[in-house]
Amino acid sequence: MEWREPPLGWDAVHAWERTEGLVLPEPYRTFVAVLADGSSLGPPDDGGLLPLDQLPGDWSFGARDAAAEFPLTEAWFWEEDPRGAEEVQPLVESVYRHGSVVLGAGGGPVYWLLVVSGLQRGRIWLLSEIGALPLPGPEDAERDGTTFLDWVRRWHEDPDGWDLPSE
Repeated sequence: MEWREPPLGWDAVHAWERTEGLVLPEPYRTFVAVLADGSSLGPPDDGGLLPLDQLPGDWSFGARDAAAEFPLTEAWFWEEDPRGAEEVQPLVESVYRHGSVVLGAGGGPVYWLLVVSGLQRGRIWLLSEIGALPLPGPEDAERDGTTFLDWVRRWHEDPDGWDLPSE
């Protein structure tokens, strides 16, 4: 069933930003203010584009702090990290909980994030049970990664054609 949540409007977006202590990156900011705050059309598999303050039903990573800096600048496969669990687990939790908004979920579980704080601000990242990686630009691997606009264009052009990078 297709659905689309009404846009939040600028007052609600500004209120969310004040509460969280950050300004959302464009064009996502304008999208949720003016076009829609979530839609069934979205990431492949499950649920579509989530509303701004909603988490997937299977989210088990606790409270989020969008203003805290997103901790990664490059792909990290924690499943292969040689450090012990007592050192790796807090870092994994910070990847899930800091500096992003959750855009949607896919099977696996896989989560699509828009980074809203830190060096990766404005980029789309993919999290799974084995690691996290930034998505490359759709046409040009030399670009500085996939933005929200790139990501939305990909749904429209080929929603099943996600050629994700591998380790």
